[in-house]
Amino acid sequence: FLAAADGLGSIAIDTTQLNMSVTDPTAWATAMNNLGMVPGLAGQQLVTDSICVPGFDPSLSMMTGITPINPMIPGMGLVPPPPPTDVPVVKEIIHCKSCTLFPPNPNLPPPSTRERPPGCKTVFVGGLPENATEEIIQEVFEQCGDITAIRKSKKNFCHIRFAEEFMVDKAIYLSGYRMRLGSSTDKKDSGRLHVDFAQARDDFYEWECKQRMLAREERHRRKMEEDRLRPPSPPAIMHYSEHEATLLAEKLKDDSKFSEAITVLLTWIERGEVNRRSANQFYSMVQSANSHVRRLMNEKAAHEQEMEQAKESFKNALTGILTQFEQIVAVFNASTRQKAWDHFSKAQRKNIDIWRKHSEELRNAHSEQLMGIRREEEMEMSDDDSGDNPSKKLRVDDSALAAQAYALKEENDSLRWQLDAYRNEVELLKQEKGQLFRTEESLTKDQQLQFLQQTMQGMQQQLLSIQEELNNKKSELEQAKEEQTHTQAMLKVLQEQLKSAKELAEINGHDESQANEINVLTVALVNQDREKNSEKRSPGLKSEKEALLIGIISTFLHVHPFGANIEYLWSYMQQLDSRISANEIEMLLMRLPRMFKQEFTGVGATLEKRWKFCAFEGIKTV
Repeated sequence: FLAAADGLGSIAIDTTQLNMSVTDPTAWATAMNNLGMVPGLAGQQLVTDSICVPGFDPSLSMMTGITPINPMIPGMGLVPPPPPTDVPVVKEIIHCKSCTLFPPNPNLPPPSTRERPPGCKTVFVGGLPENATEEIIQEVFEQCGDITAIRKSKKNFCHIRFAEEFMVDKAIYLSGYRMRLGSSTDKKDSGRLHVDFAQARDDFYEWECKQRMLAREERHRRKMEEDRLRPPSPPAIMHYSEHEATLLAEKLKDDSKFSEAITVLLTWIERGEVNRRSANQFYSMVQSANSHVRRLMNEKAAHEQEMEQAKESFKNALTGILTQFEQIVAVFNASTRQKAWDHFSKAQRKNIDIWRKHSEELRNAHSEQLMGIRREEEMEMSDDDSGDNPSKKLRVDDSALAAQAYALKEENDSLRWQLDAYRNEVELLKQEKGQLFRTEESLTKDQQLQFLQQTMQGMQQQLLSIQEELNNKKSELEQAKEEQTHTQAMLKVLQEQLKSAKELAEINGHDESQANEINVLTVALVNQDREKNSEKRSPGLKSEKEALLIGIISTFLHVHPFGANIEYLWSYMQQLDSRISANEIEMLLMRLPRMFKQEFTGVGATLEKRWKFCAFEGIKTV
């Protein structure tokens, strides 16, 4: 059954464990064919891991380059052709030492399995007989491969972990088989197996480790490929020192080492190694580099001369080739004349005509190329005035004077460059001093501006607070004036009532005690009227902040039954809001006489004003 499970027959089964009846020769042949064994050869394996070839070395193809032959291909004679895909695989009875496995009905659909987890090496086996032991389970499933662990449960199922992943596919093949222990017919000794993929942390961990290893190998391979394809790095440039500078100056004088030395010199200058101390040394190296200009010009002139000679030789060769082309074309033209043309056959005439046309095309192309070269020479000659110019003779004769003039010019240029360098240094020093002076002045000016801005902001805040206090004072003054006018009017009314009451008392003959009662009554009425007026005049709360302040002050004074002075109350409120003033708190307390009242305690120097919370008393009086 294992050969049918993996479709290849790459695993051999010990045939001593397979005890099948041979009463039916056809069934026996089918079973042996499905198991990958030749009928009639008991114990002989048909397909082994070395693919049935005696002494076959799998690594032979790698050394020889010969493509290995797959003996599993149908028609090779090693394995019978596989059954068609639409025909279900016939499962046979499997006999083991302790149990027997009966195949499921081939007409039923194959058992369902869950999605295979990555790196799965563990299978779930359900439907085991109740009396099945770990030894029996191992006897059945060890034919699929090496078992590393079996975890059996009391509820007729277990988990089996194999050594390799392909062994799981062979175990899944057993799903649907009915298992019977021995020859017993008891229900506890039989059960229908259900084999499915199981998700185990160990399998997933090993799979992740393998994937990480493959990723590391891929990264290493890519890095090696990048390193192989990366262009070589340029040689490292040594750091500047006086010793290295002297060596570099010697290299600059050598024509063979000039290209390497000029690269180092350029790198040092770009790094900023030039300073006052090393300026002269760098100037000498720059001068040495300049001395190679004459050599390079001479080399260029030599190469130009070589190029002219090559052009001349090419022109001569091209002229000879063109002459030979003309001769060939003349031969073809002579062949096409009637004297010779009549003696050639039709095929020969056709070939001669084709050759003549081809030769004429080549001759025309070469003649055009030669004419182009001649036109270029004529243009160069017109640019150079003439070849016999007397100025050239003077240049040849006066070469010594020209060399002296060139040397004087170089010396003059070097002196001028030195002067420019000194001027640049002086300008840089001036700029540095000017920048330092400007930075100090700008810093002081910025500090002064910041200080002035801060003072202006502070003054603006003070002006705003003073304006608010002035507006509050104005409103308080207006309220006091209104109270004063109201009380004066009330006093006048009460005085008139008092006079009228006294006159009535005298007329009616009331005694003095009744007059006193009238006076007390008038005073109470005045106080009551004042309280009413204060209630009318006291405006409502202006903002949510005032409501919060009233709540906090009420709570504070409630826990101080003997009252607290305004300084103590203000120090407490300062911890909550640092912008509040004692005057604002006092004005707020004075606006609510039914909630807060002011009392005087002590005599003389110990006189102290205290505010108390009286809202509960005010509610009772109301």
